[in-house]
Amino acid sequence: MKIRTWVVACALSCVVMPAVAGEVLVSAAASLTNAFKELATQYEAAQPGTKVLTTFGSSDVVLRQIIEGAPADVFASADQKAMDKAEAAKTVDPATRVNFARNEVVLVVPVDNPQGIASLADLDKPGVKRIALGNPASVPVGRYTKAALEKAGAWEKVKAHEILGQNVRQVLSYVERGEVDAGFVYATDAAIMKDKVKVIQAIETPVPVAYPIALVQRDGRASEATGFLEFVLSAKGQAVLARYGFSKP
Repeated sequence: MKIRTWVVACALSCVVMPAVAGEVLVSAAASLTNAFKELATQYEAAQPGTKVLTTFGSSDVVLRQIIEGAPADVFASADQKAMDKAEAAKTVDPATRVNFARNEVVLVVPVDNPQGIASLADLDKPGVKRIALGNPASVPVGRYTKAALEKAGAWEKVKAHEILGQNVRQVLSYVERGEVDAGFVYATDAAIMKDKVKVIQAIETPVPVAYPIALVQRDGRASEATGFLEFVLSAKGQAVLARYGFSKP
C-alpha cells in the first residue's frame, strides 16, 4: 500500500505576522496539540482580552522556525534535546525552563491487527513489512524509540522496515489508516485514537519522556506569556494535561 504524502498544516509555516497586544504565541510539540488547545481556551477564559495562538509540529521543526524568525513567546518541546538546542541558540530564556509533563512510548497496531502482533518480538514475523516511527534525526518520539529499541536489541530489525514520520501525529495517522503494520507513538496520542489503534506494549526508554517548556527570548515578547507558562504549571493546567494522559514531571 502506498504511503500518502503528509501535508504539513499551514500553521507551521505561515505564522509570519507580528503579535499584537494581548496575544500569546505558543509553539509546541505535535503530541501536545489537544491538551494545549484546551489549555489555551481555559487561559483565555481566565484572562479576558488575551488570545492564545498555537502552532504545533515536530519539536525540532517548530524550533527551527523560531530560530529563523517565526514569532513565538512560549516553546514547549517533547524532549530535552530540542530544548537544549533552543538554549544553545539563545532562543529561550534558560531561567524559565522547566519540565511540565511526562509521557511514554508505546507500540501500536491498527485496531484489527491483521498481522497478529502481540509484542515487540512479533515485529520479526514474516508478514510484518512496514513499521512507522518518528524520524530520529528530527522528531523526539523517534529519538526515544531508537534509544529504547537499541537497548532492547530490536533496532536493526525495526529499521529494516521503517517508515519515517515527520511528527508523532503522522506516525499515528499511518497506523490508524492501516498503511503500516505497527508504529511507535506516545501513549497520549494512542489514547485519542483508541477506536482506530490498539496499544500492544509500553516501551521502556533509557531516559524518561519528559516535556520542557520555556519563554522565548525575543524583543516584544508578550507580557502575558509568563502567565500562560505559570498556568500550564498550575493545578488547573496539570489537571488538563492529566485528562489527556500526561503525568506530572
